[in-house]
Amino acid sequence: MAEEINLREEYDQKYGFSDPEIFAFKSEKGPSHALIDLMSDMKQEPEWMRAIRHQAFDHFLQRPMPQWVAPEILNHIDFNSFFYYLKPKGQVATNWDDVDENIKKTFERLGIPEAEQKFLAGVTSTYEGEAVQHSLIQELVDQGVVFCDFGTGLRDYPDIVKKYFGSVVPFNDNKFAALNTAFHSGGTFLYVPKGVQLGMPVQNYFRMNANEGGQFERTLIIAEEGSKAIYQEGCSAAGMLKSGLHAAIVELIALDNSRIEYLTLQNWSDKVINLVTKRGVAYRNAEIFWSDFNGGAGLTAKYPGIYLLGEGARGNVVSMAFAGSGQYQDTGAKVIHAAPNTRSTITSKSVAVKGGRVAYRGLVKMEKNAKNCKSKVVCDALLFPNSRSDTYPYIDNESSDHIQVEHEATVSKISEDELFYLQSRGYSESQARSTIVNGFFEEFAKTLPMEYAVEFNRLIELEMEGAVG
Repeated sequence: MAEEINLREEYDQKYGFSDPEIFAFKSEKGPSHALIDLMSDMKQEPEWMRAIRHQAFDHFLQRPMPQWVAPEILNHIDFNSFFYYLKPKGQVATNWDDVDENIKKTFERLGIPEAEQKFLAGVTSTYEGEAVQHSLIQELVDQGVVFCDFGTGLRDYPDIVKKYFGSVVPFNDNKFAALNTAFHSGGTFLYVPKGVQLGMPVQNYFRMNANEGGQFERTLIIAEEGSKAIYQEGCSAAGMLKSGLHAAIVELIALDNSRIEYLTLQNWSDKVINLVTKRGVAYRNAEIFWSDFNGGAGLTAKYPGIYLLGEGARGNVVSMAFAGSGQYQDTGAKVIHAAPNTRSTITSKSVAVKGGRVAYRGLVKMEKNAKNCKSKVVCDALLFPNSRSDTYPYIDNESSDHIQVEHEATVSKISEDELFYLQSRGYSESQARSTIVNGFFEEFAKTLPMEYAVEFNRLIELEMEGAVG
């Protein structure tokens, strides 16, 4: 019991703490066209972006709420109860010492400066949907790599942003894509020039602290021909939030012979509703690799997607979810084969404990010109008593030319033999269950950098606290 209390204290100290709410600007609650004009003025955006925001908001107002996932939750969202624009004090700093003291203390407690020094080629720190600090090693700057918050990217590289913005996820894709397009703030812009290979990841860390805050970051990553981009993000929220809404968009563009690796480790408060659209396009012989973990939110609906548009393109998605008490993780992946000789793999693993609910929701589509294509889906769930797991796989094949699609799914309980063996070696029952769950997630953990893997294992250990029976 003392060990479990120490785990909770450790978690609250590192992630669950909250800070005083001190902002340079805090909007009134609720979305509006007037707020869009105010945001666009404050951000000094080009008129084309302002126009898209207004158009997207009109679509959001007209678009009905989706009913295919958690209508019992989504239908009760009061969109007028959230703050849609929160601007922290100060400007985006390139020197850590120049960040506002309260915000700096937050990220220091999360370990971001240390991670930047030891493991990262660049870092952006986002607080309440706005970048507060940014850096990139000089070697990458000299090679023409651009890594900054989205607002800076829009201001400094408007032609590139205008070319690709909304090209993968248009505002009318879904209701929450429209909401993000209308009120997006913060996020990431990463541009890797032709032939440049990132050997180390760049990172953005997103922190939600304000009660009833909305976070709508926009991420745009372009890998030019023959290049390689490695991006990772961490997300957390103060444990004392009454409510929070997170509706992000991520667009990836992998041009010929390029590779994009995208890692997400999300650890939101269970008061956050997490509704994210992530999608990439891969051209000839390009590859996109999503590695995605979802935990903590009261509801997550997220399905990283890949459109394989060029011959020989490849897509790989590793999707992980953990649902504890009062949590519903509806996750999975979508891959569209739209060109010959394309390959995809989807690996989904989920754990539901203490009455939590998980669901795999996926799509593999073979279009008419998808010749000689292969896809494999592996979907595994580990289920504890009084918890729930669902699987909603969908395969759509319009091609008849040498197509191979595999799908396998299992739902299992923790083995009593494994528990007995570990307990006979001195593990407590709680430790034994945590060890088994960590082993279940091993495929995901292998994709993590060392510092992320350590944090991941500790999160699982904490979430497994008291998960017996």
